[in-house]
Amino acid sequence: RSGLQVPPLCFGGNVFGWTADEAMSHRLLDALVEGGLNFIDTADVYSIWIPGHVGGDSEGVIGRWLKARGGRDRVIVATKCGMDMKAAGKGLSAAHIRSAVEASLKRLNTDYIDLYQAHADDPTVPLEETLGAFADLIKAGKVRAIGASNYSAGRLAEALEVSAKHRLPR
Repeated sequence: RSGLQVPPLCFGGNVFGWTADEAMSHRLLDALVEGGLNFIDTADVYSIWIPGHVGGDSEGVIGRWLKARGGRDRVIVATKCGMDMKAAGKGLSAAHIRSAVEASLKRLNTDYIDLYQAHADDPTVPLEETLGAFADLIKAGKVRAIGASNYSAGRLAEALEVSAKHRLPR
């Protein structure tokens, strides 16, 4: 129902900026587009686990590639928020989501994210608050569609109930 049309394969950007250096990452992204694919997945937390990294490394590599190559409309960019970003915080509160999306947009060198996902459930925050924050991002044109990663089936069902009850995005 999102309106996004994606291929059956998504290119994972987890390795950008650490296992694959920037030059290799750009070559891989070039090959992706040349091969007719267009769906790239990343997350704000990639690759905070590497000494000296602060998170957003993969997004930064993708953003510099987008800036150098142009053609933002030729690719579908998916990223995620909510994992522990150390000093930048964690979770799915409305305040954290607002802060996280701004940081991701800046790193990605874009004014919108095609698919913005909750990276993991945050049971400390009401689903209505999380979905409301995502709704605000869609309304502002910063996000085209939302999703969830690492949620249980029960929690996803609950989120669907909340979205229907409060007329929030699914």
